[in-house]
Amino acid sequence: MTEDEAREKVIHAVPRETVERLEQLIAMVRAEMAHQNLIAASTAEHMWTRHILDSTQLLDLAPETATRWLDLGSGAGFPGMVVAIMRPGLFVTLVESRRKRIDFLRSMIERLALHDRVSVAGQRLETLAPSRYDVISARAFAPLDRLLPLARPFADEKTLWLLPKGRSAASELEAVTGTWQGVFSIVPSMTDTEAAIIVASAVAPMPGRTIKAKAPSKGQR
Repeated sequence: MTEDEAREKVIHAVPRETVERLEQLIAMVRAEMAHQNLIAASTAEHMWTRHILDSTQLLDLAPETATRWLDLGSGAGFPGMVVAIMRPGLFVTLVESRRKRIDFLRSMIERLALHDRVSVAGQRLETLAPSRYDVISARAFAPLDRLLPLARPFADEKTLWLLPKGRSAASELEAVTGTWQGVFSIVPSMTDTEAAIIVASAVAPMPGRTIKAKAPSKGQR
């Protein structure tokens, strides 16, 4: 898929203001790359394909009734900032523990005038007060066996988990078989033939299992 094709797929039938916000977000991420490593340099010229469309495809899987979205390890704002721009009814919490990225996310929120719907939890997830969300997303945050116990305090049986993965989707799902139960599926990514999205609901530890959460390493946040 070309950049033009990806852009057209994203902006089809959306308001002009939405398109302008997405383009402003792209410009801010590219400018910030001179100060910190937000995204892989090789993807900077493929923003619509590798980051914008990769984020918006999650909205096709999320329920229309969702209002509270938790995005873990938000980094440059993918997918959290993008889904907030694309769906005005969402209230999005971005979890990010790295100071420079926290500052960048808060700057983007102000410049994009999203302060009434998007907030940054500038702390490690394990120190965040539990609260129930409709959707939990995590892009390159931690392997599934670490992510589930960390994020479980923010979910109930109706929470939808949308977890973009690379080639590891099947192996990560297999690794939690026997310790976690729920309704799990693997959906192919529309932006990378080798990537997939783990979609889950009703996630809970298997009966009788006590699972201790382990924080992801810095390289996974």
